[in-house]
Amino acid sequence: MNGRCTIDGTIQHVIFQNEENGYTVLRLVTGDGEAVTVVGTIPCAAPGENLIVTGQWVSHPVHGEQVQADQVERHMPTTENEILDYLSSGIIKGVGPATADRLVQMFGVHTLAVLEDEPEELAKVKGITPKRAREICESYRYLTGMRRLLEFLSLNDLPLSLALQLYRRYGAGALETLKANPYMLVDEIYGVDFAVMDEIALSMGMAGDSGRRMEAAVLFELSHNLNNGHVFLPRDKLIGAAVQLIDCPADLIEAALDNLISRGNVKCERVAKVEACYLRRLYEAEIYVTEKLQRMMQCHADRLDYVANRVDQILEQIEEEQQVTYAPAQRRAVELAARQGVVLLTGGPGTGKTTSVRGILAMLDRMGCTTLLMAPTGRAAKRLGELCGREAQTVHRALGMIWKEDAVVFQKNEKEPLQAEAVIVDEMSMVDLPLMSALLAAVKDSCRLVMVGDPDQLPSVGPGNVFGDLIRSGRVETVSLTEIFRQAEASAIVRAAHAVNQGALPELRNQPNSDFFFMRRRDPLAAVDLVVELCGTRLPQNMGIESGQIQVLCPTRRGEWGTWAMNRALQAALNPPGPEKRQKIWGEAVFRTGDRVMQVRNNYDVLWTRNDGVTGSGIFNGDVGVVEDIEPGGELLTIRFDDRTAVYTADMLSELELAYAVTVHKSQGSEYRAVVLTALPAAPALMVRGVLYTGITRARELLVVVGDDAALGRMAENDRQQRRYSGLRWRLRNSGKDEKG
Repeated sequence: MNGRCTIDGTIQHVIFQNEENGYTVLRLVTGDGEAVTVVGTIPCAAPGENLIVTGQWVSHPVHGEQVQADQVERHMPTTENEILDYLSSGIIKGVGPATADRLVQMFGVHTLAVLEDEPEELAKVKGITPKRAREICESYRYLTGMRRLLEFLSLNDLPLSLALQLYRRYGAGALETLKANPYMLVDEIYGVDFAVMDEIALSMGMAGDSGRRMEAAVLFELSHNLNNGHVFLPRDKLIGAAVQLIDCPADLIEAALDNLISRGNVKCERVAKVEACYLRRLYEAEIYVTEKLQRMMQCHADRLDYVANRVDQILEQIEEEQQVTYAPAQRRAVELAARQGVVLLTGGPGTGKTTSVRGILAMLDRMGCTTLLMAPTGRAAKRLGELCGREAQTVHRALGMIWKEDAVVFQKNEKEPLQAEAVIVDEMSMVDLPLMSALLAAVKDSCRLVMVGDPDQLPSVGPGNVFGDLIRSGRVETVSLTEIFRQAEASAIVRAAHAVNQGALPELRNQPNSDFFFMRRRDPLAAVDLVVELCGTRLPQNMGIESGQIQVLCPTRRGEWGTWAMNRALQAALNPPGPEKRQKIWGEAVFRTGDRVMQVRNNYDVLWTRNDGVTGSGIFNGDVGVVEDIEPGGELLTIRFDDRTAVYTADMLSELELAYAVTVHKSQGSEYRAVVLTALPAAPALMVRGVLYTGITRARELLVVVGDDAALGRMAENDRQQRRYSGLRWRLRNSGKDEKG
């Protein structure tokens, strides 16, 4: 069997059901008696229920042919036997087989109607009190509400997984809320494309010039552009984008924008001669970051403790203990960390950032400060902890991030701040504005904050350019390490990075015993073949570097040499199928035990267990793990992410991609023993210096660049950076006051 199909039948048996996300495996019996296995998002499914399922036939290695459902039309059972099976399944709280039998005996084919509309009648059944009758009816109404919501989603070809999200937030009124404002699904929490919801809303009778449609277009443009790094949009550009989005007169959009501003959904303020329009939460985050940093800097300007006045003496002791002699800039970094509330430390590879951070940490220890080490990603935090010889955490973990009512909540905040006198954050270029706001909310005004990073790397994926704005504001004490130390200068990787940073092509002539090699391949297929050979045989055999320690980086996902094509080739070579390996086919992807995989969007609901037995939730965009096990039925996959293990249900596989090759953007914050970097012509936005520089600086011991030297030259020369609309630099420069003149 193959292709799409539609099957009408009655649920015979529910094999598996995940209550958290509704993913279900069930047996459906058709009218002619054929039993079919169906998998998909079908919350609260129970025997006796009638389904019309539309989906794709797929072949399961254990269960054989089955239908992967993407549309489900549900009908409640109608005959007495079907109703009895349905109620006996335990789907309704408080109703077991015996109670189900009594209900059907009394009400017959009208049993379900009584459950929905006449709860008082249930009390006539032996053993059911009025209180229990109300509880049974509430449970049944939940199921009928969920069923109607699923019918609406299925009818409009929307993801069925939205049903549980909507029900958790809006309860029994979820469908009415959705019908009243279909555009709510465009919110980043739900992630439905605006064009899809616009078509649905118009088909439901919403007027093309309705204020709700206009407002939805404005809010969508502001939310969508967060993905492009913009904290705000200039009013004229926002109006123009919304007009183009829904093809309507500009005056209607202007009126909708003014209504949103008057209600406080959008904040509008003049920033550096631009009329800036913000989503309210981004506006509040930018104001808060500005004001909090001012308080922290002022707090330490007002007082210098005794130890801070003995910095020179303590520095000499630290140099002796660590057997180093600080360069002037490194010495200044340690001094400033002792004397100032907020310090920025910047520098490229080989300039001594790590030595400086160790010195700062030793100084803060001498001052009696409780110091926390943080980084935006797990890999960056692990590396920081190893370099400094103590525990480091992700910012999210340190702040106690939890997922509550479809929103991120940090348990550490102004009411319950971190118990730390100092915080050091590495890889600051990755920190976006919302995370910076959350971090500052969790530290006291008196806490010292040292932010470390390389401003020449790619900026954060999320909105803002926090590190760059802080540096360019001129308001925060900054130490820039520019001197390449002699031992680092011996590294061709370091020299290549600094050459690119200055707009020059690195030295491409290969030298014996070097840590950087260039291999020219201008044909994409030849480049892919060479990368596979390097990872599979040449580097493991000739350099003693295992395949698992090699990371392939590509500027692009698409094309013959992008990550999609590269991962398929690398999987076939490094982890081919075998009788001892289980695998799960999901759409066009195949996941196999031993595969390296990456989470490609934040999922705050994924439960994990750490090696020490501690449990928690949340796997984030960019986290890389290995498929450890696939249960025989193929419905559960166990994945290890460094020191944590998580179990994925099959429907969650849309959030995973193979990670033998990842984009340079996804590699931010990580460092690998060996990197194979591809460089061939790609989209203009990717052929830039920041992408090349970031890719080069991910390699710790060995870098092999495969590609076109002409493409490399164009990337090194092109310092074009996409402008990000952000008011943080302006606010810091102007002390948060309105611009004069």
